[in-house]
Amino acid sequence: MERTAMWIPGWKRIWKGFWQLADPKVWLASTVPMLVAAVMAWRDTGRIPVFWLLAAMAGVYLIEIGKNAVNEFVDYESGVDRFVEPDKRTPFSGGKKTIVDGLLTVRETRWIAAATLAAAFVVGTAIAVWREPDIFWIGVLGLLLAVFYTLPPLKLSYRGWGEVTVGLTFGPLLLTGMYWVLAGTFAWKAIAAGVPLAFLIANVLWINQYPDYEADLKGNKRNGLVRLGKEKGLIVYRLLFVAAYAGLAALTLIDRNPFWLLGCLSIPWAVKAVRVAAAFKDDIPRLMKANACTLTVYQVTGLGMMLAAGLFG
Repeated sequence: MERTAMWIPGWKRIWKGFWQLADPKVWLASTVPMLVAAVMAWRDTGRIPVFWLLAAMAGVYLIEIGKNAVNEFVDYESGVDRFVEPDKRTPFSGGKKTIVDGLLTVRETRWIAAATLAAAFVVGTAIAVWREPDIFWIGVLGLLLAVFYTLPPLKLSYRGWGEVTVGLTFGPLLLTGMYWVLAGTFAWKAIAAGVPLAFLIANVLWINQYPDYEADLKGNKRNGLVRLGKEKGLIVYRLLFVAAYAGLAALTLIDRNPFWLLGCLSIPWAVKAVRVAAAFKDDIPRLMKANACTLTVYQVTGLGMMLAAGLFG
């Protein structure tokens, strides 16, 4: 370990490491599509089965913790996390830093991954058995994508498929799955509603890879940004925003609800994010404004979509 926290008593160290690994503040990525789905289901059925909403959310959060744990030990062992220079460490990148900081060992992180993913499978199976059988395979797909995002043999994030995986998982897959659990039926509009969020969460990942660019390159993590380079990466960054707003326009036409365009209230933050990224792609402290703005775009768009689905759906 490059840093050490071994002076902390064992259980306290592991507990602190667990919560740093879990990082509840980033559960926002999955909470937004789940809440959009919940509001859509309420609008269509007139009710929200709160127990199943909370059960599904718990299952998804367990998958997130397991995914974080898998990412943590794989990125540590590949050297990616150890190659991040101190001046490049930001709240938006570099993994959860639990192993590097000495809060968890690789072995402990592996156990956390196994335990939380197993618990997620149990929760998902229970939902399939007692609520909605057809949801089982969506849950299994989400679990597999989370595991093989970094785990061999697929290592999707190391082979340029990480952004697609994140977009698919936190967009159409998660939104459709939650809607299905709550409404009891499949709906194409749930897939359509997940598309704008897919592009935006992929863009959150994309801009968060800039601080880790050199470390990822050194660790042979061939994600999309490493393959294209920082300058060309800015083109993708802009296009993902454009695609998200185009997705909102398409959703408006599909659902015949013009209020979906409330999601476009986030455009000013998107414009600011693009300008900051273009000016400071190599200046990490200043670039963090773009990271923060991209996350704000995701939040504001999600809020606009919830209003559109709930008040005007």
